[in-house]
Amino acid sequence: MVNFTVDQLRAMMDLKHNIRNMSVIAHVDHGKSTLTDSLVSKAGIIAAKNAGDARFTDTRADEQERCITIKSTGISMFFEYDMDAEEKLAQAAAEAQLTGEKADAGASSANSSAIATAAAANVEINDKCYLINLIDSPGHVDFSSEVTAALRVTDGALVVVDCIEGVCVQTETVLRQAISERVRPVLMVNKVDRALLELQLPPEEMYQSFSRAIESVNVIIATYNDALMGDVQVYPEKGTVAFGSGLHQWGFTLKKFARTYAAKFNTDESSFMQKLWGDWFYDQEAKKWKTQSENGTLKRAFCQFIMDPICKVFEAVMEDKTAKIEKMLKVIGVTLKGDDKELKGKPLLKRIMQKWIPAADAILEMIVVHLPSPVAAQKYRVDNLYDGPLDDETANAIRTCDTGPDAPLCMYVSKMVPTSDKGRFYAFGRVFAGRIATGQKCRILGPNYVPGKKTDLWVKNIQRTIVMMGRYVEQVQDVPAGNTCGLVGVDQYLLKSGTITTAENAHCIKTMKFSVSPVVRVAVEPKNSSDLPKLVEGMKRLAKSDPMVLCYTEESGEHIIAGAGELHLEICLKDLQEDFMGTEVKISDPVVSYRETVTGVSSQTCLSKSPNKHNRLYATAEPLADGLPDEIEDGKVNARDDFKLRARYLADTHGWDVTEARKIWAFAPDGTGPNIVLDATKGVNYLNEIKESVVGGFQQACGQGPMADEQVRGVCVKLLDVVLHADAIHRGMGQIQPTARRVVHACILTASPGVLEPVYLCEISCPQDAMGGCYGVLTRRRGHVFSEEQRPGTPMMTLKAYLPVMESFGFTADLRAGTGGKAFPQCVFDHWQMMGGDPLEAGTKSNEVMLGVRKRKGLSPEIPPLDRFLDRL
Repeated sequence: MVNFTVDQLRAMMDLKHNIRNMSVIAHVDHGKSTLTDSLVSKAGIIAAKNAGDARFTDTRADEQERCITIKSTGISMFFEYDMDAEEKLAQAAAEAQLTGEKADAGASSANSSAIATAAAANVEINDKCYLINLIDSPGHVDFSSEVTAALRVTDGALVVVDCIEGVCVQTETVLRQAISERVRPVLMVNKVDRALLELQLPPEEMYQSFSRAIESVNVIIATYNDALMGDVQVYPEKGTVAFGSGLHQWGFTLKKFARTYAAKFNTDESSFMQKLWGDWFYDQEAKKWKTQSENGTLKRAFCQFIMDPICKVFEAVMEDKTAKIEKMLKVIGVTLKGDDKELKGKPLLKRIMQKWIPAADAILEMIVVHLPSPVAAQKYRVDNLYDGPLDDETANAIRTCDTGPDAPLCMYVSKMVPTSDKGRFYAFGRVFAGRIATGQKCRILGPNYVPGKKTDLWVKNIQRTIVMMGRYVEQVQDVPAGNTCGLVGVDQYLLKSGTITTAENAHCIKTMKFSVSPVVRVAVEPKNSSDLPKLVEGMKRLAKSDPMVLCYTEESGEHIIAGAGELHLEICLKDLQEDFMGTEVKISDPVVSYRETVTGVSSQTCLSKSPNKHNRLYATAEPLADGLPDEIEDGKVNARDDFKLRARYLADTHGWDVTEARKIWAFAPDGTGPNIVLDATKGVNYLNEIKESVVGGFQQACGQGPMADEQVRGVCVKLLDVVLHADAIHRGMGQIQPTARRVVHACILTASPGVLEPVYLCEISCPQDAMGGCYGVLTRRRGHVFSEEQRPGTPMMTLKAYLPVMESFGFTADLRAGTGGKAFPQCVFDHWQMMGGDPLEAGTKSNEVMLGVRKRKGLSPEIPPLDRFLDRL
């Protein structure tokens, strides 16, 4: 039975100190959805006996069938948790560290007016009540755009790590994303039951295994640490690490055991907690704590006080020692009732552990005490979120999480969630300031909105506001700042994400940066030509439903769907046919995006004349310095930077000439891409008048390169000289833009052109005897292994290899066949790699690829010769 009402949920939304917005993030199959069930069960939404198997947050039928999460799912839950004085101080100190203010254990007294209002409306809430807005996210790398969307609207993250597999490639990816979004992590070391039942590790080896997992997580956190967040590493002795089993629904933090033992030892709880981790050994005869094991005669405190009792319970239950079980149940204070007494083996073990150390209590303790409330989090997240000046009205309202009647509304929509009404979507997001209400008139800003202009702006009323409850929704009148919610009717205006505000001068919330790129594409066409309108409409809906997928139509008339990988595309095409179209489509073989680039400086100064022969552009091209294209894509160097600071950075880091670096005109394509055009001219009249036209031509040229209309990457074009007609009418955009496009293409063809192909970082888990098969499959597919490690305490090996994306289709099936199903690969896009050979020379690999792309796009069968772009000097 659900133990809270919608009225309580709405009343709790006003207690902004008692709200926790958090995501569950991890590698695939480390147990996120299973663990989330324990909290859903504690909230009374599902029965305790189903928890762990129900996977309540896997709302789609294919998620339940495949046993993987595909879409992130939001759920709001109401809990009661009574913080003791130590926990209040710990929380206040953590918030003070994050916000730079003085610690104050009574911060939550600010909730009193909200509690009084709720009491007047006959709704029972108090200071011990907490509202947790939880988002369960996918672990598969193909769906990591869903993780980005989840992290944007949350302040804390529960990182789940399998204690046997340890930290994997996707764990690192999601942790890096979390820290870049300034989301505070806590850690759950999961699947401890496997270490006890399958591997039957002794307690000391389990401690070492847990310690390695925690250390690996802390190494990643330290690598990507944000100084503004302070120390966000996780420590068992501080209560930011829990251990347990999501499947069996049990778990604990050291605090749980410290509380029990502190009473017996008549000592302080927090000091005992410090000794339950690390090199602390208790000598029972001398009744002393020691930091040495005395040549192995003393047991580590963690093993002696925590793992030994757990191991004894496991042993007694699995060996069916009834008398011993009864004796133990009295000691640990567990009483079995009714049908529970008839259970045997694993079901009995699950029930005993659930009652003794329930996972939900451990996770709830970490969330409430160690994750920040919206009030604390928004103080340090605002400059990461808001795109405008950080001292304007909206920024100040976000910083203070202002819910007052005069506070400007600012809400970020991070994704669209399909509704039961076909083709319609809920806009799911987070209110950062003010409050959003049904019927409220708002300004809806798309990602391309520029303050002061009318593009990508709609002024409309909000139809309805709802709270997401997994597969269900609940309607509420309004939602104040600090909460996640869904909106009805906004999907008509926004495509994937956007900002909703009431302030006239408000800027957008920054757009999200994804850790993967849509590099795998297929062309689709309807089986029946009369279904073409359905396909076009279906592709529009598909583009809305996923934060990452790209749906567009090429000039050749092909309808293209681009995704992050094979599985991502498979799910997108299934959704397109079953949910958004209702009919089948023909699907081409997957194809890969390439990038055109240059490997040297132009062999000559290229000249192109305008169609009327009155204007001339002279330019050369050269490659950008190693690492600079990546920095541009990551936003470290961009068009909005102060040009003097940017020039100094390029001079110091990449050896540019400062004068030239100050004259960067644009980045391309789309104004943010990894190509640069700069003005190296001297004393040219009317130059500023044609700047926009040259930049327009440069953007076009970089969007469609000269060899196969693929995007250009890593090219710096220098404009050396310009000859212009004296009369402005003869140097308009129609004359200059196509000329600029031709000269850029000519520069690329004269500067030793090259082809870049996308490469996956592939992490393969396999036993030692299957490694030969892995090497064989990778070698056949142009992959190469650069790291192999044995996982301590297991016979499993972890191979890391680079695998070209074009060779990755069917790789999983091939690898399973080559190793007898023993190897498990995980591929994540890593970098762009130069292909061998000259693309302009017949017979080379890169030439074959370019000709193949031209054929697929319906272009002429040969790469255009240089003289098509050049004019004579």
